[in-house]
Amino acid sequence: MTAHVWSVPMTTRFRGITVREGVLLETGDGWGEWSPFVEYADREVVPWLRCALEAAAGDLPAPVRDRVPVNVTVPAVGPEQAHAIVARSDCATAKVKVADPGQGLAEDLARVEAVRDALGPDGKVRIDVNGLWTVDDAVPAIGQLDKAAGGLEYVEQPCATVEELAVVRRKVDVPIAADESIRRAEDPYRVRDLEAADVAVLKVQPLGGVRRCLRIAEDIGLPVVVSSALESSVGIAAGVALAAALPQLPHACGLATVALLEGDLVAEPLLPVDGFLPVVMPSVSHGALLASQAAPDRVAWWEDRLRRVSGLLG
Repeated sequence: MTAHVWSVPMTTRFRGITVREGVLLETGDGWGEWSPFVEYADREVVPWLRCALEAAAGDLPAPVRDRVPVNVTVPAVGPEQAHAIVARSDCATAKVKVADPGQGLAEDLARVEAVRDALGPDGKVRIDVNGLWTVDDAVPAIGQLDKAAGGLEYVEQPCATVEELAVVRRKVDVPIAADESIRRAEDPYRVRDLEAADVAVLKVQPLGGVRRCLRIAEDIGLPVVVSSALESSVGIAAGVALAAALPQLPHACGLATVALLEGDLVAEPLLPVDGFLPVVMPSVSHGALLASQAAPDRVAWWEDRLRRVSGLLG
C-alpha cells in the first residue's frame, strides 16, 4: 500500500480552515481517502482509517440506485455570495451554515433569506449549527430562521449534547437532525433512545466505513442523510456508495462539497448535475496528485500520524 499526502486550498474559509489536507491510500484494488481533521486525537481517527482501508480494498456494497440527490452547502458568507453559490449550484436543496463565531443572528437571517430567494419557492433550505447554540439561543433563533427560510426542512445539530437536542426538539416545530451527536459519540444510538432527533446525519469516515454506516442506519431507525467531511472526490465517492446502498433515501445528501476545494485529485471531480451525483468511483489523476502534493513538513507530519494511528488498529 502506498500513501500520497495531499494539500488543497479551500475556495473560502469553511469550518475554520482555509486548506484541506489528507492522505490517499493506494492498493492494487483501489483507492481510499484518510483525511481526519488535524485537531482530532489519534484514537478518534481510527475509524477514519478503517473507512479508507475499506474503500482501498474495493469492499463496498452493491448500489440500489445509480445517482444520489445532493444539497449545495453554503458557508458563512455574505448574502450576495450565498445567493451566487446557490444559483450556480444546480441543486434544489441548500444547507446553510449559521452561528459562525464572530457573526450574529442578523447575518444568518440575511444569508438564509438570500438562499431562499436563489432557490425559489420550491427549493428546500436546511441549516447547520454545528452544536454552537445553547437551548435558550436555539429555540428563538430557529423560529426566526424558519420564517426567513419560508420553512426549514430541518435544523442540523443546534446544540452540542444529545440531552440538549432532545429539549430543543420538544420546543420547536422544525425537525432536528443529529450529526456530531452521532459521529463523535461513544454511543451513536443515544440520539434514538432519547428521541433527540428526526434525522440521522451519517459520515462514512468518522463512523468507520460504508458497511458500518449501513448497520447504524438500520439500527438507529431514523431517516438518514449522508454527508461529507470535506473530502476530495475519492472520499466523497465512499459517501456516495453509502447513499447508493441505503434502502431508502428520503432527503438530499450533503455530498456536493468538492466545489469548496480549489483543486481535486481525480480526472473528473464529483460535481452535481441537475442536483445529483453519479454513483461512480472516480479515476485518480497522478498529475493532480503531483500538483497537490503537500509541503515536505506536512508530508512528514501526516506520515508520522498514519504510523501512529495504524498501530491502534485492532
